Amino acid sequence: MDVGILPTVIQSNDYHLLLLSFFALLLGFVFLYTLRSNVKTRHRKSKEIEQISKNNDGLVKLAENDGSTDVIIVGAGVAGAALACTLAKDGRRVHVIERDLTEPDRIVGELLQPGGYLKLIELGLQDCVDGIEAQQVFGYAIYMDGKNTKLSYPLEKFESDISGRSFHNGRFIQRMREKAATLPNVKLEQGTVTSLLEKNGTVQGVCYKTKDGEVTTAYAPLTIVCDGCFSNLRRALCKPKVEVPSCFVGLVLENIDLPYANHGHVILANPSPILFYPISNTEVRCLVDVPGQKVPSISNGEMANYLKTVVAPQIPSELYDAFVAAVDKGNIRTMPNRSMPADPQPTPGALLMGDAFNMRHPLTGGGMTVALSDIVLLRDLLRPLRNLKDAPTLCSYLECFYTLRKPVSSTINTLAGALYKVFCASPDPARQEMRSACFDYLSLGGMCAEGPISLLSGLNPRPLVLFLHFFAVAIYGVGRLLIPFPSPKRLWLGARLISSASGIIFPIIKSEGVRQMFFPATVPAYYKAPPRVA
Repeated sequence: MDVGILPTVIQSNDYHLLLLSFFALLLGFVFLYTLRSNVKTRHRKSKEIEQISKNNDGLVKLAENDGSTDVIIVGAGVAGAALACTLAKDGRRVHVIERDLTEPDRIVGELLQPGGYLKLIELGLQDCVDGIEAQQVFGYAIYMDGKNTKLSYPLEKFESDISGRSFHNGRFIQRMREKAATLPNVKLEQGTVTSLLEKNGTVQGVCYKTKDGEVTTAYAPLTIVCDGCFSNLRRALCKPKVEVPSCFVGLVLENIDLPYANHGHVILANPSPILFYPISNTEVRCLVDVPGQKVPSISNGEMANYLKTVVAPQIPSELYDAFVAAVDKGNIRTMPNRSMPADPQPTPGALLMGDAFNMRHPLTGGGMTVALSDIVLLRDLLRPLRNLKDAPTLCSYLECFYTLRKPVSSTINTLAGALYKVFCASPDPARQEMRSACFDYLSLGGMCAEGPISLLSGLNPRPLVLFLHFFAVAIYGVGRLLIPFPSPKRLWLGARLISSASGIIFPIIKSEGVRQMFFPATVPAYYKAPPRVA
């Protein structure tokens, strides 16, 4: 049977294909049931961490500290600014050192998924998306080969205000910086941190240059490094393995309505995806992914020619004219897309967070969700500690943090890496089938759409759910090849499809850590329960 007429056959056999997917999911849930006791243990210990004593206004009572600073935060981006607000609200004296306090101008970090927005609410920072023309986002529309499907976030159980948010990254960061600066126990300073100050294996502070060029030092029991993807301090605290799979080319389309209002749009183009999403009342961000580390030159016109001749013909007709106008306008930006699994070296007195510590491909917009989730976790871990000067106990807490964050962060990281590889065009027939199967699987709706979109949104970041849906897509793709009449050629292609799927996801899972991702309760650091507050 000719592969070209498969879609007609598939539509009449969707029921059988769904059964195949269901059985794949069922096997996974049986496996999940066997882990029930571990899950209960994890839940109980999480509750123990959260059982802390508070005063009447909700702030933790802290012991007197001889020093003037409890925590130094290096960097005041999304992670650093949000962390400063959070720890200051808990009574910590925070010193934030940021290289440049002017409003950032970036083409990434502009989409906050609903799961991240819920964390923003949990931190009491939801008002930071007010007054910046932030746009509500309710899901995605995916385009491929002239077809499209809409995937809505599963928000039925939430209030109407709960959704994703898209905005200018710099405006969002400035709002959080302004909020941090209003807190009496936050010192926000412009300066460049050049090194960590270490004594007997314990980080005691930082050396930095002030705005005026004066070299000085700052000391605190805890130093948290959040200096972003270009961090020059991470090598002292982790084993960085940075990969650059692609670059984003950014444009702004003006005064244009997207085909699906308040939705992100993903075009599965050749060679790789193109994204559209609103960032203000009148602007739509376009990000064109270019595989590899080199992009056509902007200065000599190669980039404009590439965008017009290669990219523009693949863009939906409703957006074509606005896209070409944006290219002609010439405000073209580029940004390398970095990926770096978390590989910490636990160091007394110091902690890495944000993009300085862990990065993933920005295709799924999960970076801020991971950062805010980490901040919530760290806040709850530190609350029982009255005095951060107890370096051994603090180090145990930080080691526990690295383990507890894994299920959420690894799910979002793995999804980003796997989806990017699946969504990229490939000359390999098995990869082509996987890409087509993924689009058609999502188009089925029901649990086939709700499960993956709940992962993407950060509302249900569970490693096992990701694993099951990823291989359900692969099984669905094999089912399409074998129904109604398998042939040796189709059997071979199906086997290669499964092999290709395994080759995509297993290396990512390995880099994240199988044990930490799926079985965190078996990691010794997990059981380092915090001391009770008297």
